[in-house]
Amino acid sequence: MIKLYLSIDIGASSGRHIVGWLEDGALQTKEVYRFPNGVTERDGRLTWDIAELMFHVKHGIDKALDEFGALVSFSIDTWGCDYVLLRGDQEVWPCHAYRDNRTETVIPAVHEKVPFAELYAHTGCQFQPFNTIYQLCDDLGRGRLEGVTDFLMAPEYLLWKLTGVKAKEYTNATTTGLVNAQTGEFDLELTEKLGLPAHLFPRLSQPGTAVGEYKGIKAVLCATHDTASAVEGIPMDGEQLYISSGTWSLLGVKTPRPRTDEKSMAANYSNEGGVGCNRYQKNIMGMWMVNRLRSELCPDRTFPEIVAEAEASAFDGTVDTNAQIFLAPESMKAAFDASLDKKTEAAGDYFRCAYRSLALSYRDAIRELEENTGRTYDKLYIVGGGAKNGFLNRLTEEATGKTVIALPIEATALGNLKIQMAASFT
Repeated sequence: MIKLYLSIDIGASSGRHIVGWLEDGALQTKEVYRFPNGVTERDGRLTWDIAELMFHVKHGIDKALDEFGALVSFSIDTWGCDYVLLRGDQEVWPCHAYRDNRTETVIPAVHEKVPFAELYAHTGCQFQPFNTIYQLCDDLGRGRLEGVTDFLMAPEYLLWKLTGVKAKEYTNATTTGLVNAQTGEFDLELTEKLGLPAHLFPRLSQPGTAVGEYKGIKAVLCATHDTASAVEGIPMDGEQLYISSGTWSLLGVKTPRPRTDEKSMAANYSNEGGVGCNRYQKNIMGMWMVNRLRSELCPDRTFPEIVAEAEASAFDGTVDTNAQIFLAPESMKAAFDASLDKKTEAAGDYFRCAYRSLALSYRDAIRELEENTGRTYDKLYIVGGGAKNGFLNRLTEEATGKTVIALPIEATALGNLKIQMAASFT
């Protein structure tokens, strides 16, 4: 009898339900449901509509059951850093989105209590203004943690709503900036220094752990941080470089242990949890820039049309893709205009600039990675939506000197499924 598994993979712009099974030793998949996602503005803050996501999660499960019947298990992965606060079983709304700027004023106060060099030595987590550590400290300062019994990362919250089980999963926890790089558990020394309640930081569960049932289907923790699942879904030839190319470009390599040295900190490399490995990687702004440009400049054009215009352009301006100005601007075009010495109004020029800038940022990040690890790599695997962009892949190959292997596959869903299939209870 064929065993069927369901991956629910939710990104910043869309989610999908994908059923997988093994057939003649090969993993087969079928998408059964897809739905939109995105930040919403509430009282001047960027938030996630978690209730809407919950509706789609349940609806997609029903679709999978209608089409395939019995499922062995399911799991949910999402982006990292964001969470829902709970007082018992009561949510404390809203669920803030990481692109909101609410942490700007609290970051200096956090670093006054614990200098960033000390944070990095403990956690190996790169600096990002939206890291959970800063979001929770903002909540603490605003009194939002009063009476709070739990904070559940987005996929943990969705799984709890389905099963009634509150579980904290390792890979997503490592995006918080609060997990000790050596022990793989929450760093209670840090949380105490920051005044965060100790009861919010229980022991972590590993990918593959069963966490209850929903409609007779076992719920499993995959690597609930989508990039961790994506890395598991890449069919790599040995240890090689990867980019999970979506809203963000996550560039990195698997390592046996975290690297928390000063050179890694200076390069702003992160150490995040994988399945039996460390992910030594860096966040690069990614397709967010391109998608926002499209929504402003040419929402009716397809991406093949946009790429063709970018290829036809001779514009040679570039920008720093990691500059703060690109994180959540009111106008992405204005952010480019403010960052460019050369001016243009042609849409193709903006897209060419974005693609060339991304390729150059990949080059620079790889140079830092190879210097810091003392290793060189000859291949670069690219998965996710960006893997479909032949122009960007060519620019990346030219800029990095690496052999680019672009795999336009649902790597995150594949990794999610593989982890479920390897779980001992199956």
